[in-house]
Amino acid sequence: MEVIARHLMNMGLLESFQARVVAERRKEYELLVRTPGSARDVSLVDVGFGVSQVLPVLVQCFYAEPGSTVIFEQPELHLHPHAQSELGDLFIEALDAKEGGSTRRVQFLIESHSEHLLRRIQRRIAEGRLKREDAALYFCSPGPDGSRIEELRLDEDGNIANWPENFFGDEMGDLVAMTEAAVRRQTEQEKE
Repeated sequence: MEVIARHLMNMGLLESFQARVVAERRKEYELLVRTPGSARDVSLVDVGFGVSQVLPVLVQCFYAEPGSTVIFEQPELHLHPHAQSELGDLFIEALDAKEGGSTRRVQFLIESHSEHLLRRIQRRIAEGRLKREDAALYFCSPGPDGSRIEELRLDEDGNIANWPENFFGDEMGDLVAMTEAAVRRQTEQEKE
């Protein structure tokens, strides 16, 4: 339970997390949490949708049977960008988790559109915290004969050699256009 609480706090979703026995001699618990900025603990069922959506992901990562393959579809859904990035670290930690002194050998198959999750994985490869060979990235693209799956080639620095064109838009182009627009507006205001 501690590892789950730690990850929820690292994601910025909670400030505290505790399990309380519902009644004596019963094996039922109530989860009490405090969200950022809140003055009191509330039941887990009374907090935002993102927490309740990501909690099963956290549980599966650390409590799946050793040797399992766990499949997640968009685990980042309803999470803010920082939490999506932290989700990448969670998956990496879960890959390295041990049980009884042995690696659990749990494998994850994750379908995601999150640039934040992907960038965190790329960063951890560059930092050496995740081996390049321990991650495989695939891109699915539609075609007239059905979808085509292409493996993205990662180097030791976390770079993708065959990046799909326009997948995440044009971040640099947007920043340049925004700066140019601000300069134009400022120039026009100075002329007035």
